[in-house]
Order: sequence, then structure tokens, then C-alpha cells
Amino acid sequence: MPPRPTHVFFDIGGVLGTNGWDSEQRAAAAALYDLGSEFEPRHREIVGDWELGRISADEYLDIAVFYEPRSFSRADFLTCMKDQSRPYAASIALARRLAREERVRLFTLNNESAELNQYRIEKYGLRDIFDAFLSSCWLGVRKPTQRIYTAALAIAQAPPEHSLFIDDRPQNLAPAAARGMQTILYENPEQLAAALQRSGLLGGEA
Repeated sequence: MPPRPTHVFFDIGGVLGTNGWDSEQRAAAAALYDLGSEFEPRHREIVGDWELGRISADEYLDIAVFYEPRSFSRADFLTCMKDQSRPYAASIALARRLAREERVRLFTLNNESAELNQYRIEKYGLRDIFDAFLSSCWLGVRKPTQRIYTAALAIAQAPPEHSLFIDDRPQNLAPAAARGMQTILYENPEQLAAALQRSGLLGGEA
């Protein structure tokens, strides 16, 4: 049996809530504002820099959306982007249980732009659950590169074998496992609760 984790790292998009600005969210906004076919390639060209904290939301919007006059404002579109986020209440409740039981230290580890990340931290009420937010926009590196896991473990001062990473994408879990971390592929809250119980981090019913 692997050792009981002392540090748990949660992805946000796909685990604690919907993805922040993934294909589904972009498609909804593009349809609402009739952005046309040029939006998606422009997004792909610049989103990496935005999620790494190299450019601001204004710079992203300049390139991806407001490269031509629009009938809507920048503020309206940014509000629409934020409104795509929906918390997963049951998953957040599990994280809150872990925080309440004080058996482990809790962190997020995610790829996201600073503006959307900060909004989701506040909207989902995550600040009173997690010890720190290890996000690509603040670390300057993204999953699934090995460097982000090395940085996260160093910042948290977490031994890899006593660290557990939860993500909904296998490609993000593979390098964490290679680094020596325990991993859980998130499917739904019930499956996550059972996996946390097997890891010795949760008791029975809340």
C-alpha cells in the first residue's frame, strides 16, 4: 500500500468546477457574440501566453476578439467569460471535508489565466479551503510539463511519495506519477470520495 498522503493537490477545471475557458465555454461565448471562424485560431495562438501570465486579459482580448470593432464592450465579454464557470458543489464539499479534518495540507494545481483563476477562487469559495493556489499564471509553467510538478512539490515542501494529485485528464497525471506522486483520475464526486477513503484521507459519511 502507498503511504498515506500528507499533501493533496486538486485541479480546478474539471474537478472542482467546469473548465474556465475550454472549447465548450469558448463555443458558447462565440455563438452568443457571433465571433465567426477567426476567433478560435486567434485564441489558440495566444492562450498559452495568457495562461502563463505573460500577457493580461486586455492583451488576450485585443488579439482574440477586439481586433476589429464590436457591437459589445470588453467588459461585457469578460463578464460572459466568467459566467461560463460553474462550481461542482459535491467536489468542493469533499475538499472542504479534507480541510476540516486537518489530516493533509491542500493546494490547487491548475492551468489558468490570472483573471479567470482569481474569479473562480472567489466564486467557488476556495480561499478558506486551500493553503495555496499553484496556478500556471503565477508559476510561469503549465501542466503537463514536469517542471510544474517539481515547482509545486518544492513550494509545498511535499515529499512526492506522500503527495496526491487529482486531475480529470490522464495526460496531466502521467508526469505527476513519473515524479513519484500518487494520482487519482477524477470521474465524479462519488468515485473521488471512494478513492480518498481508500487513501485513508476520509472516513465514512460526512
